Amino acid sequence: MKALQYRTIGAPPEVVTVPDPEPGPGQVLLEVTAAGVCHSDIAVMGWAAEGFPYELPLTLGHEGVGTVAALGAGVTGVREGDAVAVYGPWGCGTCAKCAEGKENYCLRAEALGIHPPGLGRPGSMAEYLLVDDPRHLVPLDGLDPVAAVPLTDAGLTPYHAIKRALPALVPGSTAVVIGAGGLGHVAIQLLRALSPARVVALDVSEDKLRLAREVGAHETVLSDASAAGAVRELTGGLGAQAVFDFVGAEPTVRTAGAVAAVEGEVAIVGIGGGALPVGFGHLPFEVSVHAPYWGSRGELIEVLALARAGAVSVHTETFSLDDAPLAYERLHAGAVNGRAVILPNG
Repeated sequence: MKALQYRTIGAPPEVVTVPDPEPGPGQVLLEVTAAGVCHSDIAVMGWAAEGFPYELPLTLGHEGVGTVAALGAGVTGVREGDAVAVYGPWGCGTCAKCAEGKENYCLRAEALGIHPPGLGRPGSMAEYLLVDDPRHLVPLDGLDPVAAVPLTDAGLTPYHAIKRALPALVPGSTAVVIGAGGLGHVAIQLLRALSPARVVALDVSEDKLRLAREVGAHETVLSDASAAGAVRELTGGLGAQAVFDFVGAEPTVRTAGAVAAVEGEVAIVGIGGGALPVGFGHLPFEVSVHAPYWGSRGELIEVLALARAGAVSVHTETFSLDDAPLAYERLHAGAVNGRAVILPNG
């Protein structure tokens, strides 16, 4: 089968031919219908050789949907031909967090060498994907694969962050979304669907600010040195009750801290390497700062239900598997408005 692999440190990914996988006991083989392109992959391909955590070559893709092609011995709960989405942050399945469905926070994954597809084990940017356990599959139930695949990360991750902040997002409150790209434009829709808060979107790109307005942002602000002041002015000097930074770089986390209100919530979701100091005098009183990771299995079910209800949709641009390296080039250049999706068998 064809697969997109990261093969050499510092080199671009390549489309190669690899052996077709076969499901062992308890495993499920999917024919991949769509795979999402994410900034996290670019971050992985930017890491230095020293301390690189994964074995190469690595088939990319941690967002995946597909059709069940074959079942390993003992598999129950899914049938050949089922259309399913893949829950990406795999865990051990038995620790306290996994028992809650929070495999994204598995307490034993690192010790056991358990990795998500595309982030340590073969991912979804291939004609077939081997899934370790049927519990990591969620029925699409009529959702279009291209529309659904970004929801497994670009939908689930902001949903998880927003859900925690909902008690603070009362009528009259403000939520700030920093970065209106793949995750951010979904976050805007989720905030509009789940809360009465006024949503203010920040980005450096006028195209992405236009997209933010199209999907429901009440206000948009160019993300520059004056952005924090503009948000403060919009909120009458009080700041925002919740701030979601989907960039996570040093300038954006500073902005996030500068626009947070007293008792506000700041979620640093992006992996841009920035950090926000917490301590007396650094932030308004009782601001909570956290760095969430992905979401639970139950939350993925909830996100897909929101999509079926028409409350959230993802702007997508599709590419063939042969053109997947181009998709990464466009994403790295900031030229993808929304989410790039690879069609391995399209």
